[in-house]
Amino acid sequence: MQGVEVCGRWTATGALRHDQAMPALCRDCLTTFDAGTRCPACRSPRVLAHAELTQLSIAHMDCDAFYASVEKRDNPDLRDKPVIVGGGTRGVVSTACYLARISGVRSAMPMFQALKLCPEAVVVKPRMAVYVQASRAIRAMMEELTPAIEPLSLDEAFLDLTGTARLHGAPPAVMLARLVKRMQDELGLSGSIGLSHNKFLAKIASDLDKPRGFSVIGRAETEAFLRPKPVRIIWGVGTATQAALESAGIRTISDLLRWDRVDLSARFGSMGDRLWHLARGLDTRRVLRDERVKSISKETTFFEDTGDADLLDGHLWRLAEQVADRAKAKGLAGKTVTLKLKRADFQLISRRHTLSDPTQLTDRIYRAARVLFDHVGDKAAFRLIGVGISDLAPEDQADLSGDLLDPDAKKRAAAERATDAIRARFGREAIIKGRALR
Repeated sequence: MQGVEVCGRWTATGALRHDQAMPALCRDCLTTFDAGTRCPACRSPRVLAHAELTQLSIAHMDCDAFYASVEKRDNPDLRDKPVIVGGGTRGVVSTACYLARISGVRSAMPMFQALKLCPEAVVVKPRMAVYVQASRAIRAMMEELTPAIEPLSLDEAFLDLTGTARLHGAPPAVMLARLVKRMQDELGLSGSIGLSHNKFLAKIASDLDKPRGFSVIGRAETEAFLRPKPVRIIWGVGTATQAALESAGIRTISDLLRWDRVDLSARFGSMGDRLWHLARGLDTRRVLRDERVKSISKETTFFEDTGDADLLDGHLWRLAEQVADRAKAKGLAGKTVTLKLKRADFQLISRRHTLSDPTQLTDRIYRAARVLFDHVGDKAAFRLIGVGISDLAPEDQADLSGDLLDPDAKKRAAAERATDAIRARFGREAIIKGRALR
């Protein structure tokens, strides 16, 4: 359950005893005390109280509307306006601030649909380099709490603070509250915390009270909390899996609990076994610090299917540029370039090319993807195009040999590095390649 403002303590069976006080934490001044409606030190009503508050150590931190929050921080004129971060009318929403979400705007929504729902929204193009910088600053704060950090993206991560209470002189809950307070005070960015006894429940908890939330799911209440929830609360249950479950009469966690483990596995394979465990709040996955990025990719879905060669070429360049930007931000390079296409009839086409050495340069990624595209036989209309790199290596191994068959490759590489330096100083719009305007 979320933190509550009551006096009492949960017993091992989940019953509330009123003869004992419940541990509580002020999220503003970080004072710990027996539960009450306000902090006794600063009188703040932002009080988190839970019987297991000092015992839990697995957390999920999720920044609140991260890209949009960075834009509002850097441009105060946007503070009270609905903001959508994304690409033109044929693009999709990367992030929407909470004001835009009130109108129904969601991530991955086509831009034309988002602007119909929220016509007054201010649309801002993504600034990945700035978001990466903010993400690294947050990661540095996390590193001060624990080495056991598993990033899921630029704006969210799992943390395992088991055994850190003696080091910090405070339980994990206090240190997590301090983390999001520092993020707000020093970076101007907010985040929401989920605290529990495993990753599955911590991830659920972080979504319970956004934005600026801090929610707790304890061991004693796990089954009661999960039982009425829809199966889609389980991470990884998408539309197709949900439909398959509903066809078997499974709509809630309670429905799942009525199934035998063997029968679930027979019906749904390995997913069935996973569902059996998660329905009971069982998740033995560790927080893996060394979970390595295996690929970097970017794709776009068109509002209208297109076979326009110039338009597709422009998208190829922009996607290669975004992949290169992410690779540079992560200090990585890829040796294999992948092109992904989806036809109007949803037929998926995937092509790969392995380079002589890893690259993080837009020019090399684009040229490899363009060759792959040229070798696709039928150039009928497409609804999706994507570019990616894999077989990743550290950036110090990138672009060492160049292209022996292309004498101008080194000149273009030098020009790209110079462009990166100018953009870092004056912004992404300081230099725009003509191909990107197609």
